[in-house]
Amino acid sequence: MKRYFTAVEAYVASPTEAGKAEIDLALSKAYSKIDKAIKQGTLHRNTGSRKKSRLVRFWQRTSATLQDSSSSTSSAEIAS
Repeated sequence: MKRYFTAVEAYVASPTEAGKAEIDLALSKAYSKIDKAIKQGTLHRNTGSRKKSRLVRFWQRTSATLQDSSSSTSSAEIAS
């Protein structure tokens, strides 16, 4: 999960297509690890669901911040 958070933060710092692909790959790997832990009985299924939800919420919050900052930049460009 830490790799996913790091990838999202790096993407927000400098958005690129490669960064987006890295986020998708990290999310897929995190989901896979969580699902395997649930299957083995290491994690309860509700705990796994909570962890997956946390990953998605983190992306939604940071991407919303990214969109807000880009829209404020475009508003400033329009004003000038």
